[in-house]
Amino acid sequence: MKKKSILLLSMALVVVLLFTGCSTTTSKGEKKILRSNNSSEPGSLDPALAQGTHESWVLENVFEGLMTFDEKGELVEGMAEDYKISDDGLTYTFTIRDGAKWSNGDPVTAEDFEFTWKRALDPEMAADYATILYYIKGGEAYNTGEGSRDDVQVKALDEKTLEVTLEFPTAYFLELTAFYTYFPVNKKVVEANPDWAKKPDTHISNGPFKLVKWEHNAKLVLEKNDLYYNANKIKLDGIDLDIIEDQNTAWQKYDGGEYDLLVDIPTSVVNQLQTEGNKELSIGPQVGTYYYNMNPDVKPLNNVKVRKALSMALDRDTIVKDITQGGQIAAEGVVPYGLMDENGKEFRNGVGSLIEYNPEKAKELLEEGLEEEGMTIQDFNNAKLVILYNTSESHKKIAQAVQEMWRTKLGVEVGVENVEFQVKLDREKAGDYDISRGGWIGDFMDPMTMLELWWSESAFNDVNYNNPKYDKLLLEAKSTMDQKVRMENFREAEKMLMEDMPILSVYFYTQPYVTKPNVEGIVKVPIRYPVITYADIK
Repeated sequence: MKKKSILLLSMALVVVLLFTGCSTTTSKGEKKILRSNNSSEPGSLDPALAQGTHESWVLENVFEGLMTFDEKGELVEGMAEDYKISDDGLTYTFTIRDGAKWSNGDPVTAEDFEFTWKRALDPEMAADYATILYYIKGGEAYNTGEGSRDDVQVKALDEKTLEVTLEFPTAYFLELTAFYTYFPVNKKVVEANPDWAKKPDTHISNGPFKLVKWEHNAKLVLEKNDLYYNANKIKLDGIDLDIIEDQNTAWQKYDGGEYDLLVDIPTSVVNQLQTEGNKELSIGPQVGTYYYNMNPDVKPLNNVKVRKALSMALDRDTIVKDITQGGQIAAEGVVPYGLMDENGKEFRNGVGSLIEYNPEKAKELLEEGLEEEGMTIQDFNNAKLVILYNTSESHKKIAQAVQEMWRTKLGVEVGVENVEFQVKLDREKAGDYDISRGGWIGDFMDPMTMLELWWSESAFNDVNYNNPKYDKLLLEAKSTMDQKVRMENFREAEKMLMEDMPILSVYFYTQPYVTKPNVEGIVKVPIRYPVITYADIK
């Protein structure tokens, strides 16, 4: 009897140890839930329809592409177990890894990828980011109505093998497959329910986490996906994201211990934390540019001299030193630091500064431009132009500083207006703005990621910039692997853009964020928000 009791006790202990070994709970027995803020309500959590970081930060945790970023922030195989590239650099053959499953248990197949990419290119889908799939042979023709779905050269050879043929060799294609528009969706689920992405109970994904709750304009809840092939590396049980646009409110919640991580921090707080030498603050690298769109259909912004005058009157050094205060760099063009040229050196250094601060010259240009439009300074002011920005203390302060610089340096008056982020995006698409705050984080590590924004057919070309010479330079850069030719074209294209000045670059991004001392494993990739997938809470 005594031996039986000991045996039963031993078996019970083994069961406890087994369950403890598989758990991701803290030493206090609590689940490891990373708490943060998403800053804006997602417009869609369908990879094909997403268009900004307010969606991508979620998508990057619930989906995974053929390639992905690991716990060190390095590009590695994701859904693809391996890949082969043809000698001419045009054909990629990916093998889908064994054990890749959807959150409902279905296997992830090569057919899912074929279906997904062709779906995003379908003209009826009206996906803003369809252009990032134009690298696939036949993709642009299908999306623009000049070709068919069958012409798109992506094909599932069998359940595990995906073959992709490109229009031209693309050095960064593997990196593109880690971008959210390239994330797969479950073909069977999507065909059975077109509204699959609108509700958590029908939202099926293939990443390390899955969506389990979505209270619109309030909260997003992600839960660890135990069917993820790399689940043993995922230490968090879940991620809770509030949806709060006001930076101060979000900061108060972090400061009060309600968040473990916060990305969008008020500029005044960043400055204070830097001054204190606070170890919770990180200034992450970010390939991106903050700028203002100038609506060419609004007089006198249609005049290049007026646009140049507004640019020359901006004291960008003061903006980054006294307002943003997060290590940002006053813009010298549209291509930020962090991207390399044909010699492996900073592209930006090879171009130099294409932006000038010269208030006196700005006045002369403004007068000339207004005269060409038959207007005076008073007419400019009577037009009551407005700077549109999405709700944020930082954006507000920058807009107010720009407003004041133009008033004191040029004598022109503009108003400011804040709206929710999605509203701003919708109004830009509709051309319903005068001047609007823009910002772009690179999608891949090449100058094309910035310059392509103002390609005439880009869905994100909100100023409708259309310069055939500019387009030609980009097309040539896309169609060759000769890095010298590509970079020369990029340099010429950027100079052309800054001469036409359809947008006013303000500064190059950094990404300040704060984490609590017990949070580990967050990495910063220059083209992404902080990667929280492999985070841990001690």
